[in-house]
Amino acid sequence: MLLPFVLAVVLSLTNVRLGSPVPAEFVGARQYLRILDDPTFRQAVFNNGLFAAVVVPLQTALALTLALLLNTPLRGMVVFRTLLFLPVIFPLSLVSVIWVLILAPGPDGMLNSFLEFITFGHWQPRNFLRDPYLALPSIMLTSIWQGVGFQMVIILAGLQAIPQTLYEAAAVDGANRWQQLYRITLPQLRNTLLFVILVTTILSFRLFDQVQVMTRGGPNDASTTVMYEAVQTAFVRLQIAKGSAMTVILFLIVLLLTLLQRHLVHRSKADRQYRGERKP
Repeated sequence: MLLPFVLAVVLSLTNVRLGSPVPAEFVGARQYLRILDDPTFRQAVFNNGLFAAVVVPLQTALALTLALLLNTPLRGMVVFRTLLFLPVIFPLSLVSVIWVLILAPGPDGMLNSFLEFITFGHWQPRNFLRDPYLALPSIMLTSIWQGVGFQMVIILAGLQAIPQTLYEAAAVDGANRWQQLYRITLPQLRNTLLFVILVTTILSFRLFDQVQVMTRGGPNDASTTVMYEAVQTAFVRLQIAKGSAMTVILFLIVLLLTLLQRHLVHRSKADRQYRGERKP
């Protein structure tokens, strides 16, 4: 794991191009300055940030809701858990192709037809993947549908690890279901939810497959991402050094977010311990 990363850092400080007869030269930080000054790259960073800001909370909330609904001893729950987890096992490229068909433009598209039906003909068919305002939300919808089952299974495991004696004691004290949720379930799931949020955030910044298959970064860079731009730069335009620099910047962004989340977690834990020690 360390060797490829070190090589990427070394390449990012040069002007190496794949297949070019020009000898490599050391350019240092100029490579990074050019990238940060590139409006397409800045748009890619913005799109990644917007994607994470929308997908992470929505997907986590939906996964928590599904896990709570499925964490019951009713007959047939195993079937529902399996059905909700199925999208996770499919490759993202296949999932993206399926959603391209669902989001097909014109009145014959599945989603357009459905929206026209429930609005009694008032819906005007849209080309979701070629609309600059709908392309990225369409990718968000695809990603949430595909990834929510993974989060659901993790949260469901956390729910099943909560001692039932806590709920029994709360019921004896007269706590209703909502009070048990806020006083027992969510505090007990704290570490599980933090893990899910952290992993989902990292995966959000690695967004590539859906963009490659569904929109190719368009229209007008409305759905491009840092990973997509890095792959296009390195293996389509053959600017391997510039592409390496983009991946290094992406790594630093993800590392910063991870450290920030860890800091907030430790600070929250310290605050709770302090309040506990202050109690008489």
